[in-house]
Parts: sequence; structure tokens; C-alpha cells
Amino acid sequence: MNNIISKYKFGTLALGLSLTVGLTSCDDLFEPAIENHLGFEYMYDHPDYADGVLGNAYTRLPNGSYSFNDVATDDAVSNDPTNNYRKMTAVDNWTSNNNPVQTWQNCRAAIQYINLFLDNVDKVNWNDDETVRAMYHQRYVGEAKGLRALFMYYLLRAHGGYDSNGTLLGVPNLLEATTVNSDFNSLEVRATFADCMKQLIEDAEEAVRVLPLDYKDTEKDNETVNCFGKTYTVNKTTYNRVLGTNFAGRFCGRYARALLAQATLMAASPAFANGSGITYEQAAKYAKEVLDLNGGIAGLDANGLEWYADANMKNLSAAECPKEVMWRTEKSTNNTLEAEYYPPSIYGRGRINPTQNLVDAFPAANGYPITDARSGYDPSNPYADRDPRLEKYIIFNGQKAGSGNTVINTQADNSSNLDGLNKDVSKSTRTGYYMKKLLRQDINLDPTVNSTQLHYTARIRYTELYLDYAEAANEAYGPTGGNGYSAYDVIKAIRNRAGISDINGEDGYLESIKNDKEKMRELIRNERRIELCFEGFRFWDLRRWKADIKQEAKGVSITSDGAGKKYEYISVESRNYKDNGYYGPVPYEQILNFPSLVQNAGW
Repeated sequence: MNNIISKYKFGTLALGLSLTVGLTSCDDLFEPAIENHLGFEYMYDHPDYADGVLGNAYTRLPNGSYSFNDVATDDAVSNDPTNNYRKMTAVDNWTSNNNPVQTWQNCRAAIQYINLFLDNVDKVNWNDDETVRAMYHQRYVGEAKGLRALFMYYLLRAHGGYDSNGTLLGVPNLLEATTVNSDFNSLEVRATFADCMKQLIEDAEEAVRVLPLDYKDTEKDNETVNCFGKTYTVNKTTYNRVLGTNFAGRFCGRYARALLAQATLMAASPAFANGSGITYEQAAKYAKEVLDLNGGIAGLDANGLEWYADANMKNLSAAECPKEVMWRTEKSTNNTLEAEYYPPSIYGRGRINPTQNLVDAFPAANGYPITDARSGYDPSNPYADRDPRLEKYIIFNGQKAGSGNTVINTQADNSSNLDGLNKDVSKSTRTGYYMKKLLRQDINLDPTVNSTQLHYTARIRYTELYLDYAEAANEAYGPTGGNGYSAYDVIKAIRNRAGISDINGEDGYLESIKNDKEKMRELIRNERRIELCFEGFRFWDLRRWKADIKQEAKGVSITSDGAGKKYEYISVESRNYKDNGYYGPVPYEQILNFPSLVQNAGW
């Protein structure tokens, strides 16, 4: 093939593979930029060009910014009527041709580029030196297979599901690049979910085997490396040139281990367990490997609750991460999140409004659910003596926010500004709450100041992996079972970090349920809801758990009542999902274009 711009089709999407790579979040990793209309022959002798082919897959990674698909769950609503997740919850508004959470085109395109790369990687002259060439070759193969596994995970999460015959299907499992001459009617066939998981695990485990745990410079004079079964001894300069810190942020062995934990937990969950071939024991094993590398229970970052506002962020170099974060996007200086989500009195648009449902999920400071009499919860003073994470993550009535510590009045009878309930349809809260998590409180949006601060998006956080292990271990071994540490041990550490304790300095509620698997399951799911709120987990978690996705989003109307306040809980937004809502559809145009593709039941 003389020109790489031949049409490679995914349904109606024709990929013009000119390899003009839009290097958005990884621009420092893929230089120089790829030129148009160059053939594969150029790739073989120009490793920078070959790097750009794989680089296209990197640019398709999600989480360049948070999705806030929480708006499509019981955790949040939006005051923006054009918000796609808000519209998605309306009657008959989530369809196979109107799907805000679809990942089909982007992930399939990424896999196509990865397969193009793998089809040709053996022909690329990475370096004239045999040792350096072998090291680069193996690293690139590991990266490509790790990325292919990652995009398969995103596809299965969004599009895996049962057909009308009760077969659990995944996606077309293509291991070679398609061309304009490919027989798409034989290729565009959904493999079983189990077969897709087998391929995902095979690819990710290959990445674990051949990639370094982390890209880090060595201080040793010599290092021993094994490339495709052959052992080489290389000096420090050569090792760092290929596997050193300069490549931090690219796919590595640590990320591959985390992916194995994430994907197997999903596959072992109730929505996929009957047909995935994956068990909770496997998920627990993979998650524990990650935790062990992080120091086990002791490795949980004591300062991990507000990683997004770390005062030392400015000192992080390149892709360096703080202890809480495994993988992140590049840092940038802006105030975009704050402009969107601050309350209007401090010049924000207040777009994400946490629900009363989510607020009620935060226990009392002593750890007991607020529905438990032992919590001491007072409905007339509902924010007193609550889990310390509540005021870190949610702005409730009377709380201070922003660089000026402005008191936020969310009351329905607030007459002083637009922070009150439903004061302005485009800026005010619809639930009586504003989002605080992820926002820097040291930014002043006053137009006369308009200050900015550093931000990045966490692609993988360790807290997620600790919760992954807790969930899998509880299901596999019970609350206190496991090898070395248990689900109970993890949840105790997470709640201790949050500052939960009773008058005896203990977590009495956790102790009371430590031998009850079902209650521990409820607690683990609730801790996950709190710890990962607004980071795009709730939408997928509810579905893989086969939990209630139709919970009405609620809020609170607060008014002054003599010397006190009156709290009236209100209905804000319904969740009109159908029974097929646990599994996302294959895009409608793909079904039209390829009769061999089978749709998930009910779509």
C-alpha cells in the first residue's frame, strides 16, 4: 500500500489515516508532528513517524477532563438544559443514535491505529544499534498491547451486553488493521464478552511482562534487560535513553496491572458475571498486586482526599505524580472548572448540583449511617457532626467557598444573590447544593482579578484501586478474609483517613458489621460513592452492580423559620431508564451499516 490515507471504515466512519496527529495532552511525548500523505515505507526508516502512529491512540485516551456523567445518576443534576447527560435521563431520550456515553467510534479508531502499528512494528528500524533497537521494539509492542487492552475495557464497559438470545456479547475483536479491501461483513461480528476479556487479559499481561513497572532513570552503571527472550547488559545511558524518566506518562507495567484490576472487577460484577468467565478471586488477585506495589494498606495516601488542590502541585515535574495519583494528564494553568462550577456569587455558573441522595450517603462523623439512631443525626441541623468529607466535596447552605471565603446561601428565600435554590435557571442550584470537589478554592473569578491555578485530571487514583480490592476481596473471601489484608482492613484505613471515629476513637459501625458480607458490601459501595464522587464512576458502577438506576434525584428547599431554618426535601429530576439501561447500545449507524453486527437486547 503506497499511501496510508486509504479509507479504513468503521461503519459510516471513514478514517482518513493521513496520520495528522492531534497531539493534545501528550504533545511533549510525540515529536516531531507527523506529516500528511506519507507511506509505510517512510515509517520503517523514520521511527518518529512510527511513534506518531501509536501516538494517535494516546490522543484518544479519555479523561482529558472529567465527564461529569454523574448527572445521569442519582448523585447530581445540572442546571444546564443542554447538558447531554441531563437530556439522557428523559423519557425515551437515551437511544442507540443518541448516546452520550458511547465510546465505539473513538475506541475502535484507536484500536485500528494500534493494529496498524503492530502490523508494521517489526519493520521499523528503531536504531542502528541491535541492543537499542531491541529495547525500543519491545517497549513499543508492550505499549501498544497495553493500550489495546485499555480501549477494549472502555468498549466493553460501554457496549457489552446480552443479545435477544441471552448471549453476553462484547465487540468485534480485531487483532489486525482493516483495509479498504477487508471483508467487513465477516470482521464486524461481535465476539463473546468472555473472548474479549481473554484478549484484554492477554494483551495487558504481555504489557506487564515486557514493560518496566515505571519509566525511571537508573543510577546503576549497568542494567540487565531481556528483549524477546534475549538478554542484554546495557549501560546507564542506554537504559535511560529507552526506559528512563523521559517517557513517564506513557503506558507502563504499573498501568497495565491497574487495568487488569479494573477490567476483571467489572467483568466479575453482577451485570457481566454470567458469561464473562471472570471471578472475584481473579479481580482481587490483580488488585492486590497493585496495592502490594504501593506498600499495601500503609501505602494509602494520608493526604489523598484533596489531591486536586495539592499546594505542591507546582513542584511536580513532567508526568510525576503525587502519592495518591498513579496516572494523570499534563498540568495546565487555568480556571475552567471553577468558572463552570463555582456558585454564582463567586462568579461561577454552578453547573453541577449534588443531590440530596448523595448528601445523605455521607454518614455521621462517628461512622454510622444517618438512618441509624446511633448516628445522632439531627434533621433540624442536618450538616452538623457529619463525615468530614461532606464539607470537602459539597457546598451546602452556610458553607464558605472561594478565595474570599464567601458564605454561600443556598436557601430558597435568599434575596441577596443568585446562590439560592432556583434563583436563576442558568446559574443557580436546582438541589440546594453546589459541587466543591475538584475545584481549587484559591481562585478568584472576579473579572478584575480572574486568577488561575494549576490543574490536572487524574486518570487513575490509588484510592480507586484500594476500593476495587475491597469489593473483590469481600465477594471472594468475605469481609475479613484474604491474603495479607482484607476488605475490612482497606475500608478501615479509608474511613480512618477521612476522620471518622466515635467517642472512643473507633469506627464502631465498621466493627459492628465486620463479619457480615452483605452489610460490608453496602458499606464498600457507599464508600466508593463518596470517595469517587464526580469522577465519572457512579454511572458505570450502578450498572455493573445491577443496582437501582431509576432513583429520583432529590434536593432540599431551605427557608428561614423564626429563629431557625426549615428543611423541605424536594423532587428535582426523574430517572426514566428502561430495563435495557444496564447495557449501552451498539451505535445505530453501525447496525445499519453492518448486518453482521448484533444489537443488545431492547435497543
